[in-house]
Amino acid sequence: MTQTIAPRVRTLVLLILAVAGALLAGAAPVSAHAALTGSDPAQGAVVDTAPSQVSLTFSEPIAVGDDSVRVLDPKGERVDKGDPANPSGTTYSVRLVSGLPDGTYTVAYQVVSADSHPVAGAFTFSIGAPSETTVSVSAQGSDDGLVGWLYGFGRYVSYAGFVVLAGGAAFVLACWAPGARVRAVQRLVVSGWLALTSATLGLLMLRGSYTTSGKVGDVFDLELLGDVLQTKTGAALVSRLLLLAAAALFIAVLFGAYARTADAVEPDRDAEDDGGGDDGGDDGGPDKRDLTFGLALGGTVVAAGLAASWAMSEHASQGLQAGVAMPVDVVHLLAVAAWLGGLTALLVALYRAPVETPVGRDAVRRFSRLAFGSVVTLAVTGVYQSWRQLGSWSAFTDTRYGQLLLVKIALVAVMVAVAFLSRRWTQRLADARVSEAAKEAERTEATERAEEAVRAEEAVRAEEAVRAKEAVRAEATQRAEEGVRAKEAVRVKATERAKEAVRAEATERAKEAKQPAGTAPAEASGTSEVSEASMAVEPPKASGASGASGASDASEAEKAEAGQDSVRAAQLARQRAAAEAARQKRLRDADPNRFGLRRSVLAEAGVAVVLLAVTTVLTQTEPGRTEQDARAATAASSSASATGQGSGAVSLTMPFDTGGKSGKGVVSIDLDPAQAGDNALHVYVEGPDGTPVDVPEVKIALTLAAQNIGPLPVAPDHVTTGHWSASRVQIPMAGDWKVEVTVRTSDIDQVTVSKNAQIG
Repeated sequence: MTQTIAPRVRTLVLLILAVAGALLAGAAPVSAHAALTGSDPAQGAVVDTAPSQVSLTFSEPIAVGDDSVRVLDPKGERVDKGDPANPSGTTYSVRLVSGLPDGTYTVAYQVVSADSHPVAGAFTFSIGAPSETTVSVSAQGSDDGLVGWLYGFGRYVSYAGFVVLAGGAAFVLACWAPGARVRAVQRLVVSGWLALTSATLGLLMLRGSYTTSGKVGDVFDLELLGDVLQTKTGAALVSRLLLLAAAALFIAVLFGAYARTADAVEPDRDAEDDGGGDDGGDDGGPDKRDLTFGLALGGTVVAAGLAASWAMSEHASQGLQAGVAMPVDVVHLLAVAAWLGGLTALLVALYRAPVETPVGRDAVRRFSRLAFGSVVTLAVTGVYQSWRQLGSWSAFTDTRYGQLLLVKIALVAVMVAVAFLSRRWTQRLADARVSEAAKEAERTEATERAEEAVRAEEAVRAEEAVRAKEAVRAEATQRAEEGVRAKEAVRVKATERAKEAVRAEATERAKEAKQPAGTAPAEASGTSEVSEASMAVEPPKASGASGASGASDASEAEKAEAGQDSVRAAQLARQRAAAEAARQKRLRDADPNRFGLRRSVLAEAGVAVVLLAVTTVLTQTEPGRTEQDARAATAASSSASATGQGSGAVSLTMPFDTGGKSGKGVVSIDLDPAQAGDNALHVYVEGPDGTPVDVPEVKIALTLAAQNIGPLPVAPDHVTTGHWSASRVQIPMAGDWKVEVTVRTSDIDQVTVSKNAQIG
């Protein structure tokens, strides 16, 4: 079974990596999240006299440096002076040298948007009449080359590492406590931590070059690194590294103390019996519950902090309702991690968990509930984020952000469908176990009975063998005793005969004593008989020693035989255990329900990898709301030129968004002759499509901050659809005036936009 699955797994993994690589490759160059919505002079404009400054208006606040805005003459020489200034709102200006000759001038800008992405571009305007220029306006941005690609790849790795780290730990704590002891799950979570840490360090090193020159050599520029640390993005990356240190402690406790407490708990009720209990493995007493609660609380805090390091520096930190959007983004990221990271941990458990610690249906059911809650959370937070980033239904199809969002929604729908199949496989697995419970019980009972019979038979055989050995030993002992008694009887008889011979000899000697001679032969004869009697007595001693030696040899042989039996028994036990483990693994792999669950979870994980790649590209793409605002501003500028609205001495164009229904549009201001004294002011309001629209209220305020004049209110009169005007608008003196326009689109929805204009 494993040999059949492995090639499919390798093929699917290669396919997934290829799709993810293609998506990441398609993400370069990275789309900016701040767009140029207006300029003064306007792009392509021809002005009669040389302006004193060039102003750029963006869709959101940006960060500028010394060389962020450059103005080049037809020969390519710089004609700007001083650093860029931010007179108001999202308008940034740079002053020009005086006495500029006629010709075509190029304005090049390279800034960083408030959501951390570099913004680069260029446009031209002409003084007097257009002329030839040696400056190219299509210069490569800092995020277009190798550094930009590496930065995008690092973002993907950081997202993937966070998902695996947070989701894997959540799976262990909430769904499968015995997973803390499984080496494959431990390696998965630690790999997520290593990936996120290394990616964060890489992003910190690449950040300086990514937002400035885009050169590989500047990656190790310590001065640029110091500048990065002073930015919002740099602070977020450093905060992430500090939180990862706390995450390392969390991992150590999870796979240390928590894993040891999990040893004392039943691994999984599903793996042991057929009950349908939903015990999460927290029955280890108060200490176990306290440790689980502490890990859950601490892990949630660390995971939320890591998610906030993205929310505080990217999309959520800018635009409408940033105070609401950032917490929503944190919840969104946590839900993604719980779903996709937990799915990855489940896949690893299904394929790599050891036989003695299988992942059971209860763990799968708990994860199914966790995934369902995550999907519901993703749906709610995703709807809010989509409204915030798109603003209209047309943005789904008219903007790149909307198109990518549609792809993401489709992938989520596919994952939910595959998850439904996984849930069905889980139910089938549970039903199959319930239906086979009785058979398994019968098989277990029969096996126990057979084992008892075998044990009884072995006990009888052992008892008979012991009795046989005892009988042989008793017979040998009896024979030895009979031999000893026989020899003793012989010895006694010999002794008696010797005594009788001695007595006879003594009697004979006494008789012979009365005789004068003839005693020597009798003495010799008596001595010989005594010697023979003694020889007859000695052999039994040797025979007794021989019997003792035989008994000792028999005891040693029995001990050696017993030792060999114990060694053979241990070897047999190990072989039986290995065979049983192999049999259990074959049965588990051969289970069609478990095999189907594996395949469906593997398919989910494959879609999740592609989904994560699309999400990474989406975070690097200009929001649809911003893109449509920029288009509306360009269309309004073109429309104003075509209808003559731009005939005044000063023309200002500002996009607005009140956040309510039909709250988006562009307001244009014409001030003629833009000199000290009486002026005529015209206000034009247009919708996103460039058509004139009416709004409940439009108010104007003029402020000269350098002289502490203003704000001077102006209440224009409604002339026709989308047109208001005011005559005899008094401007007391020349200077750099701030023009503020307040647009109200409903009873509660209004916004104030502003731009600076040089008057007089």
